[in-house]
This record gives sequence, structure tokens and C-alpha cells, in this order.
Amino acid sequence: VSPPGEPPPPIPTSVLATTNLSGSIASPDVKLNLGGGGGEFIKESTATTFLRQRGYGWLLEVEDDDPEDNKPLLEELDIDLKDIYYKIRCVLMPVPSLGFNRQVVRDNPDFWGPLAVVLFFSMVSLYGQFKVVSWIITIWIFGSLTIFLLARVLGGEVAYGQVLGVIGYSLLPLIVIAPVLLVVGSFEVVSTLIKLFGVFWAAYSAASLLVGEEFKTKKPLLIYPIFLLYIYFLSLYTGV
Repeated sequence: VSPPGEPPPPIPTSVLATTNLSGSIASPDVKLNLGGGGGEFIKESTATTFLRQRGYGWLLEVEDDDPEDNKPLLEELDIDLKDIYYKIRCVLMPVPSLGFNRQVVRDNPDFWGPLAVVLFFSMVSLYGQFKVVSWIITIWIFGSLTIFLLARVLGGEVAYGQVLGVIGYSLLPLIVIAPVLLVVGSFEVVSTLIKLFGVFWAAYSAASLLVGEEFKTKKPLLIYPIFLLYIYFLSLYTGV
């Protein structure tokens, strides 16, 4: 030990020769918590550290998957096939004794079901009459608007979406009689009876849903235009 104030004596060369001073300096580990509080850590690479130091750390951020973005397509479009199938059965079998809750067609309106029915009716009407497709869709939209305005004037509590859905679904009876008309088309009397049956069937299905007790004595004023609307739909199909 050297006295205070004096520099330490030099280390002998023999001591340096026998002492192993080789080694490496360990770089500190820079760790980033990416576990969202779960206590899991991973090492950052040199490139990651460089980007964060330069203010580009946002390039490394990973967004969590949102469950709302992984919905099936039908759910995303608000299409319920079971609900549409039930409404189709309610329209095709309008007899109350069958036990169907037919008011669901009016109280829970949808757009895709009636649109599919109208498009299918348009496809059936394509038989030699391609130009009627757009006209059928136009009559569905504006015919439903006319029925809606008339119902509101008569004091009914009904929305345009409800009328649009009911009128669209109630085209199903006309679709049902279409293949029958192809078979019995040569028999004029039978064909006329089937057409009348189809129109009455469709008009009854629609009127029984749209014409409620609030109309009282005014029911014929709404039933008649509905009946005329389906006669016009049938004429677009038959060409009469």
C-alpha cells in the first residue's frame, strides 16, 4: 500500500503475464412489455430499438382483433334465413287455424326477404318478357308506397317498411301458380280460375296483415287497391 498522496506502484510484468484479462462486455437487455399486463416480456431487437428512438414506434404496433369485424356475412348484412323461411310459411298458409304467428311478417319487417321474392317473381316473368323485371321492382316499391299512404290517410298505424315487406312476401302465391299456368295454359277456363285463385290468395295474405281493426268500416277501401295491385302483378307475368 502506497502512502497517501503518492501514485500506486506499477504492476509487475510477471503478474500481468499470469493474469487472464480476456472476456466480453454483456450488452444490457432492453425489454418491452407486449403482454398487455400479463407479465410476459420479449427482447427488442436492434432495429426495433432504432425505430423507437427515431419516433417510428407506431410502425410496430399491432392492433387487437375486434370480434365485431369477424361476423359472418349473413349476420353482417342482417339476413336471418330462419326468419325469412318462417315468414314465407306464414304468407303461403294464411289460415289462422294452422297456428302461425302471422303478425311477425308485419311487426318485424325485413328488406332482403321481400326483395328475394320480388326478384324471383321477376325471374319467373322473364319467360319471353325480359323488360318487365325492372318494371316489377318499380311497381313493388311505388305500389307499396301507394298502399302505405292510403293506409295512413285512413287512420292506420303502419310503417312503409312494413307495407313493403308484406306486399313483397305476398307475391309468393303468384309464384306458386306460375308453373301450374304453364301446364294448363291451353285450357282457358281452368287457367282463368287458377289466376283468380292466385290473386285472391295473394291479396288475402297481404290484406289480413295490413288491414287491422283500426280501419273498422274502411277496410274495403284498403283491400280493393291491394287486390288491384296483385292483378297488375299477375298481368306483368301473363302479359295480359
